[in-house]
Amino acid sequence: MLIGIPKEIKVEEHRVGMTPSGVHDLVNANHQVIVEKDAGFYSGYLDKEYIQAGATIGTAEDAWDTEMVIKVKEPLASEYHYFKAGQIIYTYLHLAANRELVDSLIKSQVTGVAYETMEDRHGHLPLLFPMSEIAGRMAVQVGSHFLEQTFKGKGIILSGVTGVQRGNVVIIGAGTVGFNAAKIAVGMGANVTILDINADRLAEVDNLFDGKIQTLMSNPHNIAQAVKSADLVIGAVLIPGAVAPKLVTEEMIANMEKGSVVVDIPIDQGGIFETSVRATTHDDPVFISHGVIHYAVANIPGAVPRVATDALSSATLPYALQIASKGIKKAAADNPMILKGINTFEGKLTEKSVADSLDLECTKFV
Repeated sequence: MLIGIPKEIKVEEHRVGMTPSGVHDLVNANHQVIVEKDAGFYSGYLDKEYIQAGATIGTAEDAWDTEMVIKVKEPLASEYHYFKAGQIIYTYLHLAANRELVDSLIKSQVTGVAYETMEDRHGHLPLLFPMSEIAGRMAVQVGSHFLEQTFKGKGIILSGVTGVQRGNVVIIGAGTVGFNAAKIAVGMGANVTILDINADRLAEVDNLFDGKIQTLMSNPHNIAQAVKSADLVIGAVLIPGAVAPKLVTEEMIANMEKGSVVVDIPIDQGGIFETSVRATTHDDPVFISHGVIHYAVANIPGAVPRVATDALSSATLPYALQIASKGIKKAAADNPMILKGINTFEGKLTEKSVADSLDLECTKFV
C-alpha cells in the first residue's frame, strides 16, 4: 500500500503521524511511504532519518495523494480538497463536534478510521490512552501556570507554603485523564477532589491514592459545590465518539472566584463547560468568562511533540500495519478494534455515537 504522512498544519501542532522507526516497519512490510518534507522536524526527527528508514520525502500533495494517510489531528478545511474516493485516513477525527468534516468525508467517500473510537474488548481505548496520560498531566501544569497573577489568575501556587492554605483542584472524571491529572496535583501538594459517576472507579482511585484525595459521586449538586470552592477545575470526561456532556453550567462558573482557572480537556468533543464557547490554540490558549480563565486548547499534547509522537506512533503502528497489509475490510473483519475505529466508509457514516450526536443516519459497516 502507498502510505502518506503529511505535516500537521493545526496551529502549534508539532507532532507527526509516524516516527522513522514506525516507517521502517511499514517499509519492511513491503509498503511505500511518502513523508512530507520537515513533517517530523519539531518532534526531533529529520528528513534524513525517514530516508534512512526507507521513506521518500515529498510535498504535501505527494503525501496526500496516497492510499492511506496517517496523521495525528483531524484534517482541516484547507486539506479537504486532497480527499479522494477509497482513501483511508487514519488519525484522531473527533467527528461528533465537526459536522463539516463529516460531510466532507462522506462526500469524498473517504474511509475515516478514528483513533479515539478504537476500543478493545475490555472497554479500553489504547490509541487514546497515551495522549490522555499526557493531557491529564499537562492540565495541572498549565492550570497552575495560569493561576499566576501575571496571567490574571488569582495569584496562588497549588502547593501553598508553610502557614498558607493549599490550592483546591477539582477533577471531573476519574478515567485516564482524570487519574493522571490527580497524580500531578497530589504531587504538587494541592487539595484534590475527583468526581465520577462510577462508584467502583472512585473506590479504586481512592485506594490507589491511599486516601490522599477526596472522591465524590458526580451529580449536579456535588459538582456545583466542588467547583464553587475550586482554584483549578479540570474537565476530564470522555464518551467515545460522542459529544462531551455539559456538566458544569454557566451559573457554576459565575459562582467561582475571579482568577480561578478551568481546563476543558475534551474541548475537541465540545467540552464539558457551558462557557467553553470555542476551542483555543497554543499560541492563544485562554479566554476569560465571568472572570474565570478558560484553557481550551484542543491539542494539549502537541506542546510536547517528542514524547507525544513516540507514544502515539508506538500505539498506532500495529493497526496501521494490519490495515495496510490486509486492506480495510479484511483488517476490520479480523480485528474488532479496527472495526470500531471506522467512522465513515464509502460515503456512509458508520459510527453510531457520531450519528446520534449530529442527528444523522448511521449505516452499519459491511
